[in-house]
Amino acid sequence: MKKTLCALALAAALPLSAQAAAPSYTWIQGDYVRADDADADGFGVRGNVAFGESDFYGLGTYRSVTADTFFGDVDLSQFELGAGYALSLSDNADLIAELAWQNVEAEAFGVNTDTDGYRASVGSRIGFNDYIEGLARLNYIDGSDVDGDVTGTLGLLVKFNPTWGVAGEIETDGDGGEFYSVGVRASF
Repeated sequence: MKKTLCALALAAALPLSAQAAAPSYTWIQGDYVRADDADADGFGVRGNVAFGESDFYGLGTYRSVTADTFFGDVDLSQFELGAGYALSLSDNADLIAELAWQNVEAEAFGVNTDTDGYRASVGSRIGFNDYIEGLARLNYIDGSDVDGDVTGTLGLLVKFNPTWGVAGEIETDGDGGEFYSVGVRASF
C-alpha cells in the first residue's frame, strides 16, 4: 500500500517537475531563527555563491539566538563557511553534497565557550514548478567538543518572481532538538 501511494505521488509530481525552473545557487537570505529545545530565538543571515558555470558553490551562515532564563540571558551564535557540489539529475532536480566548517560560541552567566566542528551533508533540491522549490538534506555534524550527530533538514522556498521568495527550514536531530528558520531570499 505504501509503495503504491509513493508511486502515485511521484507520478503526480512528474508533470509539475517537467516545467520547473532549475534551482539557483547564488542567493542571500535574512532569517528569523528559533531553537525549540532551548526556547531561544534570534536572527540569521546566510547565502550561497555559484562558482561560475561549474557545479560548485560556496556557502556561509551566521545565526544568533538568545534564551531568556530565570538566571539571565544565554546567547548562542553559530558561524559556518563551506563549499558544495550540485549534480544535476534533471532540469529541475539536483543531488547536493556539502562540507562546511562550523564555529559555535555560547555565553551564559559570564562564561564563554567556543567549539569548532564540521558539517557533511548530502541531499537534494527540487523545483516542483516555477514558484515552489523543496530541499531535503541529511547532515553529519562532528567537532572538538561534539560527538558525531546526524540531523535532517527539510526546506521549502516559495518564489514570488525569479529574484524574491520566502523560505522556511526545519532541522531536527532526532532527540527532540529542532531549529526553525523563516526568511526572505533574494536569488541572483
